[in-house]
Amino acid sequence: MHPATDSDGRLSPAAVRPLRLPDPHRDDRLGRPARHCPVHIPSHPTDDVSPTFLETATLPCVAEIQIPADIKPADGRFGAGPSKVRVEALDALAATGTSLMGTSHRQAPVKNLVGQVREGIRELFQLPDGYEVILGNGGSTAFWDVATHGLIENKSQHLNFGEFSSKFAKAAKLAPWLAEPDVIASDPGTHPEAVAQAGVDVYAFTHNETSTGVAMPIKRVAGADEGALVLVDATSGAGGLPVDVSETDVYYFAPQKSFASDGGLWIGVFSPAAIERAERIHASGRHVPEFFSLPTAIDNSRKNQTYNTPALATLFLLNQQLEWINGQGGLDWSVRRTATSARTLYGWAEDIKYANPFVTDPAKRSQVIGTIDFTDEVDAAAVAKVLRANGIVDTEPYRKLGRNQLRVAMFPAIDPADVEALTKCVDYVIEKL
Repeated sequence: MHPATDSDGRLSPAAVRPLRLPDPHRDDRLGRPARHCPVHIPSHPTDDVSPTFLETATLPCVAEIQIPADIKPADGRFGAGPSKVRVEALDALAATGTSLMGTSHRQAPVKNLVGQVREGIRELFQLPDGYEVILGNGGSTAFWDVATHGLIENKSQHLNFGEFSSKFAKAAKLAPWLAEPDVIASDPGTHPEAVAQAGVDVYAFTHNETSTGVAMPIKRVAGADEGALVLVDATSGAGGLPVDVSETDVYYFAPQKSFASDGGLWIGVFSPAAIERAERIHASGRHVPEFFSLPTAIDNSRKNQTYNTPALATLFLLNQQLEWINGQGGLDWSVRRTATSARTLYGWAEDIKYANPFVTDPAKRSQVIGTIDFTDEVDAAAVAKVLRANGIVDTEPYRKLGRNQLRVAMFPAIDPADVEALTKCVDYVIEKL
């Protein structure tokens, strides 16, 4: 029996003190007059509202706060992925009518589209001679298993500094045919450095940790064994961060971040050494399910196909974004654009008294994913709710990080002017809460 109920499960009058009404003259924690909404008092205890809560419940008028239209961003999508898809790309997809959607992926229209995607990636990253663009279904999550089956010969080293950078290490640890991986970890908001180690044949990096907003520079490991490969998870970094792919052997990513498309596809830029490694492991007799087989993916990609049926809209939207970025000036242009957004977001957070960038070292701050911590006087969750109610969406932090913060994507499709508008909206909401 609940301590505040009688034998019939009803609220005991003796156990529940009268609800304290808010004092309209009482200041809130920021020194402003508090504003409160009516609170519905249930007739019996529930899991959501306890008798203790009933004593003190005072809720801010989240639903009543209307952000003025003249300060709102033109487009309110700031999600870390799926991310903003440009309206022009959606219009172009609709304009294809019956010529693409619902047609065979083994025929010319779709094969030509895959060929355009591969060529667009080659142009964007200015691929060195011998590097190839390989595609497969399943997204970056599937690629971790592809790599454990077909790229790690025996032992890998992983840099772990957030939720997503840790997942590849977990996949390698679970593979019974591989040696125990070497994992170098650092606290969220930082990134560790790779250390050359004898016997390591794959070094696994993360270009951008989506959960924390940390980016790391990509370079080969000095002193590594000859033939050791560098694999870079660039899921949220590719297309928005600077990179020299010659410093990598596989630079892999998915299209739902900087490439303003849907997920479910992995794309990898492979060096000749990585292709040779995949072929050698295949020839060794290691059992590899066909879905994870790199030789199968390589063979199909060279024919501008995927092993199994891809999502055609994903390919189309990816190609639209590649054409748009390359048409504006390529990777240099998109990196300048995301850098502009990042300067705006971090500069704002450093200038106001109730927030600061979660990543304290400016050199480690991502320019495609920004994480902003707030002081205890600000309820970031309430701010995000008000923003969402006003059409400004997906600013919530990564759930497992558990911080009082907002997370803001600044991918190339997101206009830097909209990032600036977002900061004004956050200021407005905090003033009104």
